[in-house]
Amino acid sequence: MKGAIKILCPAVFALLALASCQQQTDTEAEPPVPVTPVQVVSVADTTLLETIDVNAVSAYLEKSFVKANINGYIQTANAQTGKQVGNGQLLFSLITKEAKAIGNSVNKLDPNLNFSGVAQIRAAQAGLIVQVNHQKGDYVQDGEALATISNRNSLVFLLDLPYEYNQLINTNKNISIELPDGQRLQGSLAGTMPSVDSLAQTQRYILKVNTATAIPEGLIAKVKLIKSNRANTQVLPKSAVLANETEEEFWVMKMINDSTAIKVSVKKGIENNGFVEVLSPKFAPTDRIVTTGNYGIADTAKVKIMK
Repeated sequence: MKGAIKILCPAVFALLALASCQQQTDTEAEPPVPVTPVQVVSVADTTLLETIDVNAVSAYLEKSFVKANINGYIQTANAQTGKQVGNGQLLFSLITKEAKAIGNSVNKLDPNLNFSGVAQIRAAQAGLIVQVNHQKGDYVQDGEALATISNRNSLVFLLDLPYEYNQLINTNKNISIELPDGQRLQGSLAGTMPSVDSLAQTQRYILKVNTATAIPEGLIAKVKLIKSNRANTQVLPKSAVLANETEEEFWVMKMINDSTAIKVSVKKGIENNGFVEVLSPKFAPTDRIVTTGNYGIADTAKVKIMK
């Protein structure tokens, strides 16, 4: 009997060791479940605007031409491109060919004649000189343009809008105009051209702005027109809404507890300023939606909410 016990004990130990090794092997074969750090937000109800962006070009509608009133030579020239001038400011003085030839001889013969042969050309309106055509010493004809002055108060933006959006311009009373440097101006519709470009199918609109800033002509600005106004709609940050490669399916990752996120299909509406309208389903204010760390994780993923 004792001999049988001695034989049995090694066999038992061998079975126990084999079971322990098998259990250890099974434990090592199971990889740890990855935990993704994420950040979450709640759905907000707000007003979302659907807008379209189109370009407009600055222009000065009123320009005056400074012209010569005699045939002669330019004796003095005070006009410079880019110079601001006032109404009645002296820009040019002209002297006739005859007066330049004989000089002051006539006045020496008879001082009462007060002959000078000089004509002074002044600005007809205040504005900015945008072009100078002649300089001192040039010979000009009567009626020839010497310079061009743009009226600063006639600044407008010319908007070429696709005809399919022609109804939008009438519903947007206050139009936002953004300059390339980030400055924003408020404009209003001042006129409509009665023709359409046959190739581009665009109609030109004139937008009037009031600004003390000197804006150059030909500057391209961005005009934002409101297409629709969605009030009390639920929105999420754009990063919270994921899509497939063809952007035909959309979903979000919703937290069901503090460590698990599930995939919920959504129907997307409009986008604006980094936010997306979620048409369905209707989320509760307490629902937590993953906004960062959600890309590429699977349904029922293990996550850790980061503060």
